[in-house]
Amino acid sequence: MNITSSSTPAAAPPSSAATIGRIAVTSLKLEVKTWPKPGLVSHIDAGAHHDMDAALLDASAETLRPFFVALAEAGSASAGMDDLRAIGIEAERAMLATTGGVNTHRGAIFGLGLLCAAAGLRAGSTAPFAASVSLGSVVVARWGDEILRGPVSPDSHGSEVARRHGAGGARIEAATGFPSLYERALPALATGRRLAPDDAEAARVHAFMALLSVVTDVNLLYRGGEEGLTFAWTCAQRFLARGGVGTPGWRSEAARIHRAFIERNLSPGGCADLLAMSLFLERVGP
Repeated sequence: MNITSSSTPAAAPPSSAATIGRIAVTSLKLEVKTWPKPGLVSHIDAGAHHDMDAALLDASAETLRPFFVALAEAGSASAGMDDLRAIGIEAERAMLATTGGVNTHRGAIFGLGLLCAAAGLRAGSTAPFAASVSLGSVVVARWGDEILRGPVSPDSHGSEVARRHGAGGARIEAATGFPSLYERALPALATGRRLAPDDAEAARVHAFMALLSVVTDVNLLYRGGEEGLTFAWTCAQRFLARGGVGTPGWRSEAARIHRAFIERNLSPGGCADLLAMSLFLERVGP
């Protein structure tokens, strides 16, 4: 797996499940505090959504804190995927109770939850993984096969998109060690910080656009089909080709793309989850 370090090195990997859970929640909240992210909810507006806002997303993230802690604890005990899945199901129930039935973080419960479990396993006193081993590699080694063999919800957006378009989605991303994080998001965070050293939000926007430019986001496919996905890729690729956040007026250009996504009812929620996961990796060590 190709691992590129960020220009903001992480401190020593956290050994406490409580710390891992706290970092996971902070990463979700930082994703919300990033604007413009085309089509998505932020502290500025609700994007292409009519059923959620930043306050709801923050409340949802806080609700998930004990479950991220539980996943880190389960990981430290080298629990199997069935045990992790049971915690994830409880986390989803708690999320839906908090949000009144709105799916705010189902994808993050899966992806970020696996990374919490991997961080717990890597930090465990009997862990077979050195601190230098990436969390993506830990996920593949310990749970990769189980992820691929696991049950699939027939009613999820991901399952519907897989049937229509053959997209692998979050399952394949996780089972292959999260290549989008290591090959796109983390290098782009480092690039964004170099281009705009005094603007932490800019680095997050740059990383988001790097993800948006290549990821087959099932949320985009669900809302806009192949045409919507191609539109999103093209917008992000042009933004990056023009210099990304290193270009004067980049925020106005990103805001223009954001408005275009809202007009088309496009929301790349998968990329939002991946951005939060990349922020988590920066803080716990990739």
